[in-house]
Amino acid sequence: MNTASWVVAYLGVAVVALAGIGLLKFRTPYARIHSAGKASPVAFILIAVAVGPEVGWVGSGRLVLAAAALVLTLPVAVHLLFRAVHASYRSADPPTDEMR
Repeated sequence: MNTASWVVAYLGVAVVALAGIGLLKFRTPYARIHSAGKASPVAFILIAVAVGPEVGWVGSGRLVLAAAALVLTLPVAVHLLFRAVHASYRSADPPTDEMR
């Protein structure tokens, strides 16, 4: 791999590391889900860009397909996870349930 690929790969690793720190540091489940939900497609795309030249055209096409599937389906999955947490998580904030 060339230097630019290594730099982009390390950026992807940094995004994953920051998401992991966010999972440990954030207090509410909403913030934790937000940290993991936003970081995973960004990190995957950065790593895919880094290894794209190494895997050739067919491998790059598969990575693009996987990245597109991740970007299209992850917001729905995170939203459903938010709804499930909202239905089961009891806290004083917010005091009223406005989603019913």
